[in-house]
Amino acid sequence: MSVAKTADKTYRARQGQGIGLGGRYARLLAPAVNGRAAVVELVVAMLLAMGLAWLVLPQNPLLLGMGFPWAWLLPVILALRYGTLIGVGSVLMLLGGWFFFQQAGAVSGPFPRMFFLGGLLLVLVAGQFGDIWGTRLARARAVNRYLDERLAALTKNHYLLRISHARLENDLLARPTTLRDTLSQLRGVAQDEAVRTGQPLAGAQPMLQVVAQACQLEAAALFACDGDKLDALSAASIGQNFALDLNDPLVRHCLETRQLAHLRAEGLQHDAQTRYVAVAPVLAGSDHLIGVLVVERMPFLSLTYENLQMLMVLLGYYADGVEHAGATRTIQAALPGCPYPFALDYARLSRLRRETRIDSSVVALVFDLDPERDALFEQVVRSRRALDVAWPLVNAHHRAMLTLMPLSDAQAVSAYLVRIEDMLRAQFGTDFTSAGIGIYSLAVPGTGSEDALVKLLHRAQVDGATAQTRLPAGEAPHV
Repeated sequence: MSVAKTADKTYRARQGQGIGLGGRYARLLAPAVNGRAAVVELVVAMLLAMGLAWLVLPQNPLLLGMGFPWAWLLPVILALRYGTLIGVGSVLMLLGGWFFFQQAGAVSGPFPRMFFLGGLLLVLVAGQFGDIWGTRLARARAVNRYLDERLAALTKNHYLLRISHARLENDLLARPTTLRDTLSQLRGVAQDEAVRTGQPLAGAQPMLQVVAQACQLEAAALFACDGDKLDALSAASIGQNFALDLNDPLVRHCLETRQLAHLRAEGLQHDAQTRYVAVAPVLAGSDHLIGVLVVERMPFLSLTYENLQMLMVLLGYYADGVEHAGATRTIQAALPGCPYPFALDYARLSRLRRETRIDSSVVALVFDLDPERDALFEQVVRSRRALDVAWPLVNAHHRAMLTLMPLSDAQAVSAYLVRIEDMLRAQFGTDFTSAGIGIYSLAVPGTGSEDALVKLLHRAQVDGATAQTRLPAGEAPHV
C-alpha cells in the first residue's frame, strides 16, 4: 500500500473520532456512531449484559450486594459515549430487567429504591459530561473545517503568486491570455452557471475550454464524482471523445489519494500500463471531491511539473467558485461593490454561525475625506491580522475600512480596537475621538446576513452599492 493511500485512510479514520483518540484500540472503545446505531448498540449491549449476568448468577442477575454496583458500569459507559438520552434508556432497560427477573423468580424482596436512585443520578452525571464534551468537540470540528478551507484557499493563492511572474515572462508571448484573465474567466463561469443551474459541475464545458487553453490540453474530459463513485459519462470534453476506463491505474490512484496522478507520481508503479497522460481531482476546499479531469493527450513540452500544478490550481479555483457561488452572489447582489474574497468568507462565517453558534464579527472604521486622515487610513488598512479579510472603500463623503474577523466575539473586537488605537497613538499621537474616526461593529448573524451587512454600511454612512473599493498604495487587487 502506498504512503499517500495510507495517510489518506488514517486521515479519514481520524475524522470520525474525537480529539485525542487514535489507533485501532481507541476506535474499538469509542466508535463514531450515533442515531439508530447508538440505539441498536444500547439494546443489544444491555440485553447481552443482563443475560450473561443471569446465566452466571441466576439467583442475583443484577449483582446486588457485591460491594460495588457492577450493574451500573455499562449504563455509565453508554452515557459517557452517547449522552444523557442513551444513558436514561439504559436505566429504563435495567429497570425493566428487574421486573422481568422478579416475575421469573430470580430476585426477591422489596424494590431496591436507593440502588436505582443512586444509579440514575450517576448515569445523569455521566451523560451530562458526555453531552458537554460532545458539543465542544462539534464546535472544534466546525472551527477546524473552516480553517482547513481557509488554508486550502491560501495555499492555492500562494502558489498562484509564486508562478505568476514566471508565467508572465515565459508564456506571455505564446499565449493569448494572462493568468489573471484565466482566473477571471473561471470565476465568472463558476458563479454564473452555478447560480443558474445549481449543478455540481456547473459550467463544466466553458471551464474546460479555458483550462485547455491555459494548460495546452489537446484531448481531455471532465467526469462528475459523488463520493468515491465516478460517473462514466463525461460532463465536458475537449478534443476527440474517448471512453473512461475505470480500472486504469491513474484513475484508481487519483480516486484513492485525491491527488494528481501521472506516470511519475509517488506511490504509482512506473511500469503501470495506462492510456492517459494525467488524471487530476477537482477538489472544493481541502477534501471535497466533485469531479475528475482525465487528460488523454497534450503536447510533450507541456507535460511538466509546473504545468500540471497549474492545472490543479485552476481546477481547485473553479471548484471553490462553484461551491460558494450561490452565497457570494447573494451578498454581491445586495452590495455590488463588495469584493469576492470578502463576500466568500462572510458567507462561510454566516453558515458557521448558523450551524455551530460560533461568533465572528465585522468592524467598520469610518474616516472623513480629509487629506490629513490619509496616513491614518493607510496605516489601518495595512495593520489587519493575517486571518482577517479587509474591504477598504470610499464614497463621496466618507471612506471606511471594513474588517471581517473570523471566529472573533465582542471581546476580540474590543481587543482589536484597543490595538489599533494604541498604534495610532504611538505613531501619530492621536486616538479615535481626536481623529474623528467612527466605530461600527456587527456580529455576523446566521440568518439575514446580507441585510445585516447593508444596515451596517448605512449606519456607517457608506453606501455599499455606490462605494468603490480603495486599495492602499502599492497593493495589487486580489484576484
